Amino acid sequence: MNLSLYSVNAFIILDSEGHRVLAKYYRSKSHPQGESKDLLTLKEQKAFEKGLWQKTKKAGGDIILYDSHLAVYKHSLDLILYFIAGPTENELMLSTALGSLTDALTMLLRNSLEKRGVLENLDLVLLCLDETIDDGIIVDTDAAAIASRVSRPRPDTTEIVINEQTIMNAYQTVKEKMQQRMGQL
Repeated sequence: MNLSLYSVNAFIILDSEGHRVLAKYYRSKSHPQGESKDLLTLKEQKAFEKGLWQKTKKAGGDIILYDSHLAVYKHSLDLILYFIAGPTENELMLSTALGSLTDALTMLLRNSLEKRGVLENLDLVLLCLDETIDDGIIVDTDAAAIASRVSRPRPDTTEIVINEQTIMNAYQTVKEKMQQRMGQL
């Protein structure tokens, strides 16, 4: 029996012209017969991405088998997000993981998952990816949990309340200091 930990070979974000915005490739530990090969060199990766974009640039689909790789993808404004895996992986699990990653990114980027937002918040995108995929293994599919672990802490929102009492206290302090200085002269 062939057990799987739902492994992902790559996460790729391409823009509307097919240019790489972000790509993270994972090296598989072993290749059972019939599995896809690793894309090791930058030249292989770019050629793969170009061909993949040609097949998926039109919205409508969400899963294809391309060059003996299973590609699960999702369109978002001017981006296409992909999970790439071997041909025998569970496409429903990959689709669920990609959906939760996309939902978490949408929450973190304030409902605008677009190229500019991804580039400006690349740290959040990579942290989100790391919370979803660990060394090619899907570890979480709960968008809210992923977003909460990644989100930046809120700035300190303690308010300083200024009322008549604090103004009077400040006035008294300044008055006392002035009297002390005058007494020293």
